[in-house]
Amino acid sequence: MNDWTTPEDIRKRIQREWDNGRILAAMQGEEAVFPLRIPLKRPDSKALAEQFEAARLWIAALSAMDKEQAGSGCRLEWQEFAHRQLGRNRIPVAAIVESEKDGLGLIGTQSDADRFRELTATVADAFPALVPWMRQYPLKVLDQAENWPRLLAVLDWVVRHPGANIYLRQIDASGVDTKFIEQHRGLLGDLLDRVLLPERIDERYSGAKNFEQRYGFKRKPLQVRFRFLDRKLSLHGLSDIAVTSEVFVQMALPIKRVFVTENEINFLSFPDVADGLILFGGGYGFEHLSQADWLRQKEIFYWGDIDTDGFAILDQFRSQFPSARSLVMDRATLLEHRMFWGNEDRPASRQLERLNAEESALYDDLRFDRIAPSLRLEQERIGFAWIKAELARAGLK
Repeated sequence: MNDWTTPEDIRKRIQREWDNGRILAAMQGEEAVFPLRIPLKRPDSKALAEQFEAARLWIAALSAMDKEQAGSGCRLEWQEFAHRQLGRNRIPVAAIVESEKDGLGLIGTQSDADRFRELTATVADAFPALVPWMRQYPLKVLDQAENWPRLLAVLDWVVRHPGANIYLRQIDASGVDTKFIEQHRGLLGDLLDRVLLPERIDERYSGAKNFEQRYGFKRKPLQVRFRFLDRKLSLHGLSDIAVTSEVFVQMALPIKRVFVTENEINFLSFPDVADGLILFGGGYGFEHLSQADWLRQKEIFYWGDIDTDGFAILDQFRSQFPSARSLVMDRATLLEHRMFWGNEDRPASRQLERLNAEESALYDDLRFDRIAPSLRLEQERIGFAWIKAELARAGLK
């Protein structure tokens, strides 16, 4: 076997220039790719003598790509040499792809390049501000070839409707449905950032998940689900209630204690507590509760998994509610339920600043695997009797 450059190697070299977008970018005025000189790995004098037939076939294969002989392809650069056994001869030392047409022909992408030119002309005509973006991301332009009519329709509609303050569902652009917009939020965000006036963009928000807020659309209202733990507090006989966060922050409910849990079954089965209420949490997302100032006047308890992620969520929860106390997230609970231990998939490792001394000690033991590797005790595995006993010990019954 040898490592001499083959016609396929030459095509792969050109294909890399296509795959990294340089050929397409050059079509829009960026740095030219062609002419492209590709040095060839070739047989040395010893190999020419010992593998003469293989070398002859290698030269023949490359010669088939030589424009001077084949009429298309690349131009071979030759070097003459004098060999003790073979006499005077010549060998190709480089392949020169002289033009874009030659390069595209070698890798079979001429039709894609033609399509790219059509697309960039259409997009630039509709929104000249997108020209720099297309130069930076030429492959994205081509990847979205079938979607550009709808993408441009969305951009046009948004530009022409400042301050609409509507849901995405209400965008009435030709050929566009809500699912299309939701599936292309990231791309549409990149494009809208370049075609909208600065005052149309709320820089406090970024990323596809905040698409609505960034560009002035209404977002589906966040729901807060809560359950009264004291029957006398039920509203018209209802104890399990869900309202929008805007309504919840204004409710100022007549309670003394609030519990937060991440598990729905724990939420539903939590024991009765006088003047108590339990909230069904949402992982790391507590911003929607931050404006409920009346909550800060209550006793607040957070109940999460005993693992590094559970303590990280507790830490974040305290960024909104600093006085919150943890519930059954302690070493005694962990050791009592040894038979229910599991493993955490992606343990946290960062330092947490809002844990008390006992919580920090247990968190450190978990993140440094001092008790067991990637240890986790899920909250729903804690015995119901244990929860009731803990509430009683804390005087919360």
